[in-house]
Amino acid sequence: MIALNIGIIGATGYGGTELYRILSNHPEVSSCTLYTSSDEHKKYSSVYPHLTEVCPLDLHPIKTEQMKDEHDVIFLAAPSGVSASLTPGLLSEDIKIIDLSGDLRLKDPDQYEKWYQKTAAPGELLQNAVYGLSEVNRACIEQAHIIANPGCYPTATLLALTPIVKHQLVRSSSIIIDAKSGVSGAGRKPSIGTSFTEMQQNLKIYKVHRHQHIPEIEQELKDMDPNIGPISFTTHLIPMTRGIMATIYVELAENQSQEQLMDLYNQFYQNMPFVRVRKDGSFPGTKDVYGSNYCDIGLKLDPRTGRLTIVSVIDNLMKGAAGQAVQNFNLLFGFDETLGLKHLLPVYP
Repeated sequence: MIALNIGIIGATGYGGTELYRILSNHPEVSSCTLYTSSDEHKKYSSVYPHLTEVCPLDLHPIKTEQMKDEHDVIFLAAPSGVSASLTPGLLSEDIKIIDLSGDLRLKDPDQYEKWYQKTAAPGELLQNAVYGLSEVNRACIEQAHIIANPGCYPTATLLALTPIVKHQLVRSSSIIIDAKSGVSGAGRKPSIGTSFTEMQQNLKIYKVHRHQHIPEIEQELKDMDPNIGPISFTTHLIPMTRGIMATIYVELAENQSQEQLMDLYNQFYQNMPFVRVRKDGSFPGTKDVYGSNYCDIGLKLDPRTGRLTIVSVIDNLMKGAAGQAVQNFNLLFGFDETLGLKHLLPVYP
C-alpha cells in the first residue's frame, strides 16, 4: 500500500469539499491538508458544519514553496485564473498536479484569453498538461505529471459523443448540444442570479454562444476527428442543486441502424466502470447518478429525420469535477480506477 500525502487548494468550494469527502476515505491516502485563500486558520467544520465531529482539520493559507515539500499530489479546486498563477510555483519532479479549473485545458493560450477573459497560463505548462477525460485518454493520464481535469459540461458531452466521433460517423457541423445544470455548477459564492428567489420555479438560459466550455469541447472533438466543425452549445440553469443533462442532436455521416449504434456504444464502454449505457428505449435522469461518479447515456435514432439523439447525465460535482479528479488520481498511481469511488452509489430519491 502507498501512503500518499494530499493537498487540496480551494477546499472551501463545492468541488474542494467533494474532494475531501472522497479522499478522506481513500485507502491509499495518508493525509489531506486543506488550503484556502478566504478562511485561513479556521476549522474546516466551521465553514462546513456537516463535518462537525467528523473532520478536525484546520484550513491553511496557500504557500506554494512550502507545499511542494509536503505533498505527493496537489488538487487545485480554485477558480479559473487562480490556478494559472499558482501552478508554476507548485511544479516539481516529485509532485503530481490535478487541476479542476479551466486554466490548463485549452492548448491555445489565445483561445483561453478569448473565452475566459483572463491571462493564460504559460504555454509550456499548457502543452505539458494532459486532458483528463478518464475513459478516453487513460494511457496519457497514466504517464502524466500534470492533469487538466475536464469541465462538467464537456465531460457529459464528450462521453456522449466519443464513440460516434472516433468512428467518424458524425456529419461535420451538425452537432447541437442542449445542456442543463443544477445551480451548484455556478460555485459557492453568492450571487443574485443563483439565489433562491431567482431560481425557484424558473428555468434560465445563460452565456448564449459564449460559454467557455465551447472551445474545450471543440478541441477534444477535433482531436478525435479533424473534420468536426463548430458546435452549437447552449446552457441552462435549472432549480436543483446537482446534476447535468446534455441532450445532443447529430446528423450521421452514413446510414446506421439503432441496433448498430447500441452495439457500438456498448462495446466502446464495456470495460469502463463509470459509464453506463442504457438499454434501447431507456433514457437516464439526473437522479440516477446523483452523488456518484457515473455517467449514464441513452440514445435513439430517428428514422424520420435521420438524426441521432443522445442523452447524457452526470453529477456535476462528481463525474463533472471531484469524482473524475479522483478517478484520474487512481490512474496516475496505477490503482484500480474505482478505488474510493465505487462505494459512492447514486443517492435516490
